[in-house]
Amino acid sequence: MGRGIWGSILVCELVLPFSSLSNHNYSTKIGRLEDMKSTELGFLLAYAVAFYAFIIRRSLQLSRDHHTKLFGLRPGWFISQRLNDVSDAQWRNFRANLPILTIVFTIFALLANVSRTFLHFKAKGMSLIWLVISLAYLIYLHGACIVFIILIASLNFLVVKIFARTKYFSFVFWVFNLFFLICNRVYEGYSFSIFGQHWAFLDNFRGTFRWHICFNFVVLRMISFGYDYHWAHQDSRPNYKKHIQHCHICKSGKICYQILQERSVSDDKFSFNIYLSYLLYAPLYLTGPIINFKAFASQIDVPQNHFSVRNVAWYGVRWVFSLLLMEVMTHLFYYNAFAISGTWRHLSPLDVFIVGYGVLNFMWLKFFLIWRYFRFWSLICGIEAPENMPRCINNCHNLESFWKNWHASFNKWLVRYIYIPLGGSQRKLLIVWVIFTFVAVWHDLEWKLLSWAWLTCLFFIPEMLFKSAANAFQATNAFRKFVLRELRAVAGAVTITCLMVANLVGFVIGASGINWLTSRFLEKEGLPVLAGMLVSFYVGTKLMFHVQDFKESRH
Repeated sequence: MGRGIWGSILVCELVLPFSSLSNHNYSTKIGRLEDMKSTELGFLLAYAVAFYAFIIRRSLQLSRDHHTKLFGLRPGWFISQRLNDVSDAQWRNFRANLPILTIVFTIFALLANVSRTFLHFKAKGMSLIWLVISLAYLIYLHGACIVFIILIASLNFLVVKIFARTKYFSFVFWVFNLFFLICNRVYEGYSFSIFGQHWAFLDNFRGTFRWHICFNFVVLRMISFGYDYHWAHQDSRPNYKKHIQHCHICKSGKICYQILQERSVSDDKFSFNIYLSYLLYAPLYLTGPIINFKAFASQIDVPQNHFSVRNVAWYGVRWVFSLLLMEVMTHLFYYNAFAISGTWRHLSPLDVFIVGYGVLNFMWLKFFLIWRYFRFWSLICGIEAPENMPRCINNCHNLESFWKNWHASFNKWLVRYIYIPLGGSQRKLLIVWVIFTFVAVWHDLEWKLLSWAWLTCLFFIPEMLFKSAANAFQATNAFRKFVLRELRAVAGAVTITCLMVANLVGFVIGASGINWLTSRFLEKEGLPVLAGMLVSFYVGTKLMFHVQDFKESRH
């Protein structure tokens, strides 16, 4: 007994000093690492400030020197003595119609909320209210062409009801929807004269907006309805317990979008009037965000409770500030006008990079504003749709995170209705080709979009291989972690460059401009600019790592 006590005392006397020394050394190393990270962060921030100061200064100079050669500039109102870049047709139309859209959706929201609150309408009643409202809206937009929309939607409903419980469903359903997706574009919305000359007079009443452009979103909703109905008659029942344990929204007693789109709905929700009100739901009809059928059917009965009235109001205020930011940007920097006019082809490689980078930021902010505007009105009406731009374009350093945060609701749709049914992660390298080809065809039948799609798929392959190698690489010590972080930063710089090229090819210069773009940066004058781009994107990627570390430290 005595020996045991004295032995324990001896062990404590000998081991504890070394243990304390070890802990002290460990704490010292952690402290040094934190100091190194702080020093690195200071350098990265200084570089970022200098980078954007140079970009802003040079952009202002380019806009001032070349404004007489640019198309699409109009007298400004927000900043005196400055022209306003409204060369983008989509942004110009949205901006011009903003007052009337706001009045129309205010009336729609009042009608819907009064019906729900004072008349106590549930799913059946609300679907009829939204169907009447949406049909009135579509008659204004498309005139007599609403007949084509109702006809194709009705045929789709019949296909679903007839084939949903058969083994041929997927084949028949996809052939039907792809057929109309392509034919609508090829025949540019059809002509009433194809049904006979006595119907040709209806071609004079085609409304103010081409119906076959909007119908692309209707096709996504038709597919969502079909598969949600098809899966509702299978035995599989999702398990929410694991999700609820990790979801801070569900743990707070509210219902998140993930649960809304996965939980079962009764058979009576798959009725024709709810189906039509879902396809034509006015706030999300023109541009989305894309909401799946079960999420819509759940909320038409019981409105969303994720966002309070205060949250929705603040969401609207933030949107107004973002709109003011866009007005400042288009009054000061004429990025899109350079691209539309073709003037940037005569600029130096450095200026080509600045304009290209500016165009992508303009596109991001444009879609951010359009999608958030319509989502805001949907929230007011009690229907939550996914956020389409949850992360800034300048905070994505790999292809996967970029596409999860650019048109995010479409990404969720693609994962749910194409990626998982085709095999998911087990066939990822093959499925991305199917997905991006579909995305290109869905946007439009143009070679430049197919070029964009296939370029993106090519860029995905090395990223997937790198991620696989990184996961296999065991970062067991500080040096290995440092090496892995640096390799990820280099990979991020290359990926951002590839993303710029792919998106400029797809949405600005087209496939024919690939040779011009690459030749500009591989010539003697362009190589230093290319090196500077990679260094800047490397710095940007490292900054993203610090942002990610900060977010993780808060949880």
